[in-house]
Amino acid sequence: MTRRYAAFLFDMDGTLINSIPSAIRAWTNWAERHGIDVPELMAVMHGVRAIETIRRFAPPGVDPQAEFEALLQAEIDDVADVAEIAGATAFVAALPPERWAIVTSAPRSLAEVRLRAAGMTPPAVMVTADDVERGKPAPDCFLLAAERLGVSAADCLVWEDAPAGIAAAEAAGADVMVITATHHARMETRHGTTVDYATLTIAEAEDGSLLLNGTAVPQA
Repeated sequence: MTRRYAAFLFDMDGTLINSIPSAIRAWTNWAERHGIDVPELMAVMHGVRAIETIRRFAPPGVDPQAEFEALLQAEIDDVADVAEIAGATAFVAALPPERWAIVTSAPRSLAEVRLRAAGMTPPAVMVTADDVERGKPAPDCFLLAAERLGVSAADCLVWEDAPAGIAAAEAAGADVMVITATHHARMETRHGTTVDYATLTIAEAEDGSLLLNGTAVPQA
């Protein structure tokens, strides 16, 4: 990769950590309790704020906020098998603290619990579902994270795994690298892909910008 970046913006679930089994258990229980088609729900819930998915699928008469709070607690209580994506902890530890952020559709309370379970320390800047009115695929979260880092989103590389997050990054004007560690099928994308962080390293220029070294590079 020849382009230098002002900062890296990382999605969390499926990108830095693997919390997919926990999420599937919680959402499957919720869907079955309300008679919702599980495969249909699973096809669209990844990378999207939970409250928005609940509003979309909840049957009439159900209180979305109450359902969200119950689901959130179920996910917080179920993190025993949450783990880092291979190499993620070492990769972000090599980054200057002021040059990266986490941008997640999870609420902050859940994000912090999952990161601890995976043995990762939250960065100084973390934008969560609590910080924006419009979640992914809207670009608001990535724009806010870039602003908090004092850079332009167009000068950032976004690390994502889900279509909603990729769309949000594109709308923000950022480059994208897709992490495929939790994918069960090939994703058709114009962006670079890498399974994990094991083969990637970072070089820092004199001006503090970041250059990604490794076998995976964004495609033109």
